[in-house]
Amino acid sequence: MALGLVAVTGVVYAPTPTQPLWVERETAVMGTRLRVAVAARSRAHGIRAIQASFVEVRRLDAILSSWRPESELSRLNNAAPDHPVALSDELLNILVAALRWTSWTEGAFDPGIGALVDVWDLRGAGRRPSHEELTNARAAAGLRRFRFDPSAGTLARPSASSWIDAGGFGKGLALRNVERTLQTEGIELAFVDFGGQVLAMGRPPGERGWPVGVADPSARREAAVRLTLRDQSAATTSVSERFVLVGGQRMGHVLDPRTGAPVTSWGSVTVVARDPFVADLLATALFTMGPDEGAAWADTMPEIGVLVVRDHTDSLSLRWNSAMSAVLAGQSRVHISTHISGNP
Repeated sequence: MALGLVAVTGVVYAPTPTQPLWVERETAVMGTRLRVAVAARSRAHGIRAIQASFVEVRRLDAILSSWRPESELSRLNNAAPDHPVALSDELLNILVAALRWTSWTEGAFDPGIGALVDVWDLRGAGRRPSHEELTNARAAAGLRRFRFDPSAGTLARPSASSWIDAGGFGKGLALRNVERTLQTEGIELAFVDFGGQVLAMGRPPGERGWPVGVADPSARREAAVRLTLRDQSAATTSVSERFVLVGGQRMGHVLDPRTGAPVTSWGSVTVVARDPFVADLLATALFTMGPDEGAAWADTMPEIGVLVVRDHTDSLSLRWNSAMSAVLAGQSRVHISTHISGNP
């Protein structure tokens, strides 16, 4: 779940006779802000392309939202237990892909956590469940407990408390579709910021790529490191920004599907991938795994960049895999007290 912890440096380019016109628009969708800036042949061309991307994201939200009772996913989430629900090919394929990533991450990424969200009341004021309540919620949670029948195009939820939350991959999937939409509209150069997850298409004139700062988990206005992105998406997950107070203690919104408990605030994970869908879900999965397990898992992914930032209160330690080295543009003024793996 990308949380706005990838801070864009705010690059703006003025058109010249040899450079295209830059057009930028912003809208509210999926509970956050979507900002799209494109290089276009004309102002009308840019506006048309951006508006087409907005329409596409709203269309996807009408399918995936678990907040809107009329969405296709809500129809599944509210269906009777063990009752096969016929799904569109699009939604079924999305959930089958999510199921594969649930298996590949050994459950660290799992959108079937609705029962856990409810038992911790993460969409409300927050609460601490009893041992029995948590045990029951864990028994109802998990995408692998849902009954998939791809040949029939149906899916059935296992119990009345089981439901699917697309928050861990919805923005990434939307950015994937935004990229395809902009390409269809003839856009080759664009920068998109969707509530903190970014998509960089092409590279600005005279630059290696788009400059993006990864925020210090405990000091949001400071950049821990800077990245240079080209035809890539970056997503960051942390719990320093979104939490509820329960009994005077902060409780983050990211749940570990394997234990059923909220993940403690230890730092952040940033993932850079060609596919925004993958960047989004893996940022959540690797943060859930924790700094050591997440970094070890990242070493097995040669084409996906992973940066692990561990917050030690008065200092940060950074680790990244070989794929992330290619996009690391250098280190900021933040003091790094412990070892750094790799050389930007």
